Amino acid sequence: MRDIAVIGDYDSIYGFAALGFDTIPVAESNEAKHKLSELAEQGYGIIYITEVLAADLKEEIAKYQDKIVPAIIEIPGTHGNTGAGIAEVKKSVERAVGSDILFSHDN
Repeated sequence: MRDIAVIGDYDSIYGFAALGFDTIPVAESNEAKHKLSELAEQGYGIIYITEVLAADLKEEIAKYQDKIVPAIIEIPGTHGNTGAGIAEVKKSVERAVGSDILFSHDN
């Protein structure tokens, strides 16, 4: 099984340690970019990152988009939910399944 890490501000990620995830608290985008690259090189299978940081790291995250690992998943943080994480999961499901599974054909 591959390791799972969570990158974000301390308040947003500290609870993930109780689940056995490696928590990587960062204060700024440059530090997050470096840590994201480092975790990917170390072979982490899943990297969760707060939406606020992910917004600043779109180019870095795009490097891994077509790779199987790591899966980089945006999560809301304590500084607000932008909805970007849900949108990315929805896009991934659409690519995998071939259609929008949340779209109701009954309308």
